[in-house]
Amino acid sequence: MSVLVYTESEKGKFKKSAFEVASYAYKVAQDLGTSVTAVTFNANEAASLGEYGISKVLQISDEQLATFNAKAYASALAQAAEAEGAKVIIVSSSADSKFLAPILTAKLNTGYVPNVVAAPESTSPFVVKRTAFSNKGFAHTEISADVKIIGVSNNAFGAVENSTSAAVEDFSPSLADDAFTTKSVEVDKVAGKVSIADADIVVSGGRGLKGPENWGMVEELAEILGAATACSKPVSDMGWRPHSEHVGQTGKPVASNLYVAIGISGAIQHLAGINASKVKVVINNDPEAPFFKAADYGIVGDAFEVVPKLIEKLKEFKAQNA
Repeated sequence: MSVLVYTESEKGKFKKSAFEVASYAYKVAQDLGTSVTAVTFNANEAASLGEYGISKVLQISDEQLATFNAKAYASALAQAAEAEGAKVIIVSSSADSKFLAPILTAKLNTGYVPNVVAAPESTSPFVVKRTAFSNKGFAHTEISADVKIIGVSNNAFGAVENSTSAAVEDFSPSLADDAFTTKSVEVDKVAGKVSIADADIVVSGGRGLKGPENWGMVEELAEILGAATACSKPVSDMGWRPHSEHVGQTGKPVASNLYVAIGISGAIQHLAGINASKVKVVINNDPEAPFFKAADYGIVGDAFEVVPKLIEKLKEFKAQNA
């Protein structure tokens, strides 16, 4: 009986979350006295998962699965879980994993807990800590089902190296035609930029920037920091920035190490979506902006004065430490 982990990849390359869930699965396996088996879909360098404690990799190579398909992926994972006799299945808390996990839960009659932020507090009974109330609190949840699915929050546990030799095996699940009743016909994605989901640092702008013509300084700051760019809902609604950059409760959730908010007042929906970020910095000329109550660091000032000076200082720092 091993712990099974779904490791996400894109165009053959593992996502950051793959190493995080592998690390988490290794910790759970240690507590249970067993090993970890990973499932990959059309991923390159599957053996590299051994650096994060994976003992065995079930490698699926199938052109039908080149693009994520929740129903087909869940079916493949269910077959892998049954083949391995897995009682604990680890996935991330990405949009894709949150899509497939309920389907997998129904197939295996399991208990599923998403947004888990720490290793199990106990394995008998099996208790995990997860976020609740839009990241405003925590819930300690017991999973009593025989098979358990855990969705690990992004950037919560971290990627921890536990070097192991991973045995890679080809795995060919039997997928019926009804697994492909829904198909992706096109994927529209901005190339060459750090994705919000995988970014360690996110620089975000709001209406305080006054117009799309002023977004250059946000992009320049992001480039210096190696960050992803994002925006508030009103900004994407007005068409200043694409909806793919909208972060918040009704947009993309952010769990970065550093979140920099420029000209964003901090509506409750926005704060709920970025609350999982470890360090939050706000730059706003309104000292009463709600964001200041949630921020770790705040600068009361005009963004058009503060951000250029910040960019200048960061350039000086990088030049001195090159």
